[in-house]
Amino acid sequence: MATTKAAGHPTSGHEVAVEVSSVEAWNKNSRDDDHDGGGADEEAARLQAVDDDGRPRRTGTVWTASAHIITAVIGAGVLSLAWAMAQLGWAAGTAVMLLFAAISYYTSTLLADCYRSGGDPVAGTGKRNYTYTEAVRAILGGAKVRLCGVIQYANLVGISIGYTIASSISMLAIKRADCFHVRGRASPCRSSSNPYMILFGAVEVVFSQIPDFDQIWWLSIVAAAMSFTYATIGLGLGIAQTVANGGVRGSLTGVSVGGGVTPMQKVWRSLQAFGDISFAYSFAYILIEIQDTIKAPPPPESEATVMRKATAVSVATTTVFYMLCGCLGYAAFGDDAPDNLLTGFGFYEPFWLLDVANAAVVVHLVGAYQVFCQPLFAFVEARAAARWPRSRFMARELRVGPFALSVFRLTWRTAFVCLTTLAAMALPFFGDVVGLLGAISFWPLTVYFPVEMYVAQRGVRRWSARWVCLQTLSAACLLVSVAGAAGSVAGVVNAVKLHRPFSG
Repeated sequence: MATTKAAGHPTSGHEVAVEVSSVEAWNKNSRDDDHDGGGADEEAARLQAVDDDGRPRRTGTVWTASAHIITAVIGAGVLSLAWAMAQLGWAAGTAVMLLFAAISYYTSTLLADCYRSGGDPVAGTGKRNYTYTEAVRAILGGAKVRLCGVIQYANLVGISIGYTIASSISMLAIKRADCFHVRGRASPCRSSSNPYMILFGAVEVVFSQIPDFDQIWWLSIVAAAMSFTYATIGLGLGIAQTVANGGVRGSLTGVSVGGGVTPMQKVWRSLQAFGDISFAYSFAYILIEIQDTIKAPPPPESEATVMRKATAVSVATTTVFYMLCGCLGYAAFGDDAPDNLLTGFGFYEPFWLLDVANAAVVVHLVGAYQVFCQPLFAFVEARAAARWPRSRFMARELRVGPFALSVFRLTWRTAFVCLTTLAAMALPFFGDVVGLLGAISFWPLTVYFPVEMYVAQRGVRRWSARWVCLQTLSAACLLVSVAGAAGSVAGVVNAVKLHRPFSG
């Protein structure tokens, strides 16, 4: 049954304090008014319903947090890992995947301690930071806050465009697989991806009306299950193809110069492969938002310790899948590995299994799109609510199940989905976009800000052994990020020359 209520959440420490004070004042008035024994019980029930910041009590666990992370991480990037392995070869490709896994896990543990500031994050005391940008504001402040906000939210917009492209490619691959099965592999089976992008956008318009992270835990679990489904199918097909080949393909150094590959192309593609692999492990920029869904555990644990467990489970799980999918895809196709394992048609049969895998990709990307966009939605809506606190356009909402409809939310989120869909239709090349997104966001969001916040919050002395090690890690990752971005830009430039906008 639909109900109407006023929306709005605290967006700063001051507003949190106001809300907590309001709750306490309301409780005091209730105590004055209630002279019977039921008043104490009602007060206890009210206090049980909120956390220490006055917000509704969080219910997330290590498993729901792991599901959110897996939904975000095991995504479209896994499908390009065989191509990345082909550019780097067995030696460098395997080492780079393990290296990025280790870096992502380590910096995520640093970031988990930044969820609370002004207290002891390990003990679970201090002010909560609800978003990545709020953590940067509370701990670092200054111009770094604006820099972080621009990079984080621009990256989330880019990811939503990339996922729209990936979903349309998978939907188109289902149609083409059926066409090849009926007409034969020599048939062109051409079709436009634009209608599929529009369909994906329409679905996202509906799901974007779910108000926040805490309400989409079920969507993340479904999406995580789908990611395991298509990754397992890709893994099985890679094993079958390797057996059919009669051995393992590939080489220690990857694609060789010659045969149409120039030395400069080898360099650019290798650098782009770094970007693809870094994108496959990217989730730091939504870690704080995921951590904000976790139920406060009993002492001596805290939200940070739960988040570290969730990160360990998620990174270990995804690394196993990445190694298997990337390595077996490379073993199956060698230097000819496509940039999207399930849609590049290295596999043609069994066509129905390819259809199932690509359908699972689409379902997963529906959930992953929401996981990445919810922080951006929350940021814009919090700023708008602070700017126009008394506006009925902002405050009134209609709740129907998990959906919360307000005129502003419906208008702005629908406009956002439409704009990202149009951008995806104008840039329908997946692999190059993936590499560029990963390279641009990897260093600042996954390494630089977590390291700087950890140094500031823990008071790490300049030129101490720990400080030198952390800064060396940051500098090395900056070089990797710049190199990956350069290679990806070269790939995008070449792709733009071959595609016309909105050509599908």
